[in-house]
Amino acid sequence: MKNGTKWLLILLPIIFLGIIIYFAFFSNSNQNTQPDVARMNTNTTTENQQNVENNSEVNKEVRSAAEGQEKEIASFSTKILDEDNHRDNNMEISLSKINGTVVKNNDTFSFNDIVGSPTPTEGYEKAGVFVEDKLKKDYGGGNCQVSTTLYNAVLKVKGLEVTERHEHTMDVYYVEQGKDAAVAYGELDFKFKNSTGHDIKIYAEMSKDKVTVKIAELG
Repeated sequence: MKNGTKWLLILLPIIFLGIIIYFAFFSNSNQNTQPDVARMNTNTTTENQQNVENNSEVNKEVRSAAEGQEKEIASFSTKILDEDNHRDNNMEISLSKINGTVVKNNDTFSFNDIVGSPTPTEGYEKAGVFVEDKLKKDYGGGNCQVSTTLYNAVLKVKGLEVTERHEHTMDVYYVEQGKDAAVAYGELDFKFKNSTGHDIKIYAEMSKDKVTVKIAELG
């Protein structure tokens, strides 16, 4: 037998054995690592889901806290029957000044202090007002409906003490007799003291056919 053939016969089994060992080793290695990758992906997904759920719960708590800061405790509306654009304009101005007003606990609300004098420079126009027993035109006509609506909302809240209120010299159409609150800057005011133990917030708005005042408790 030639020497070349002899060495070839010796090397072939060694090479073949090496190939078997190589594939056997790396095949087991891949099988062992794949489950780890799968577990890692599963754990990551679970952690992400938990984070989303936790964030969702936090957001719910934040929303609940924000929503819980205000609670409506009274609302009252009066109808608008007059087709008078000047009067509507005046009421819109006064309502916008009252809207959003916060009356702190133990403080006193004054309609005239908040609304101010109804002058043309403030955008007010002449509309019907009662002067003694006569209906005349003057700036700020319509303000009494705003103050009356607020007055009746205040009456619904225990702890809001009316300290000044005046009736008109004539009956008004938008509220029952004895439930009105006339105002005239520098002469007649509507006032109440907040003794509820909480700060309150006033919301005032006007639609096509009514004036609405809402009172919310803060805290």
